[in-house]
Amino acid sequence: MKYEFITIEGNIGAGKTTLATLLSKHYNARLVLESFADNPFLPKFYENPKQYAFPLELFFMAERYKQLQELLIQKNIFQQITISDYLFTKSLLFAKVTLSEDEYKLYQRIFEIVQQNLIMPQLLIYLHAPVRKLQQNIKKRQREYEQNIPDDYLLNVQEAYLQYIRLLHIPVLLVDASEADFLTNEKHLQIIYDALEREYEPGIYPIYL
Repeated sequence: MKYEFITIEGNIGAGKTTLATLLSKHYNARLVLESFADNPFLPKFYENPKQYAFPLELFFMAERYKQLQELLIQKNIFQQITISDYLFTKSLLFAKVTLSEDEYKLYQRIFEIVQQNLIMPQLLIYLHAPVRKLQQNIKKRQREYEQNIPDDYLLNVQEAYLQYIRLLHIPVLLVDASEADFLTNEKHLQIIYDALEREYEPGIYPIYL
């Protein structure tokens, strides 16, 4: 495989962390996982979005920046591939959904300054699943603060992602994850392995499991 930096993205509950973990084992890659537990504003945000949206998104951006900067500038001769379960631009996409117009403008200014010091992945795997599937996965993983996420919020996040990936100048594997089961269905995982062995020009490439 020619790609040294791959990112898995998708909506809440799409299966990003599961796939990133499995791929990292297969390719002996460094694994970069987003830490939700460290954000003290997350449970508060789901209870009172208007009050806690800005500190929530600012905390996430700072943590993502710190993690990606530290890992991606450090070369590892034993693990030359890095696989992440989030894209730094995720900060901006979620902020667009959660923040007021004035807050978003301020957040965007900070984001643009910070982003200059990071590199983009060479390839993005985007897991696309309907809200029904997302809600099933959210219920299954039993994070208490996620259990009442409205469908409308998930739809808005999904639309923000789909608009963004159309503008990317890297290859995007758009995976139909409607029935995805990477943990127990080896065929689903093999389809991803096979897709990663090909070379792509920038663009969107549908992948069906």
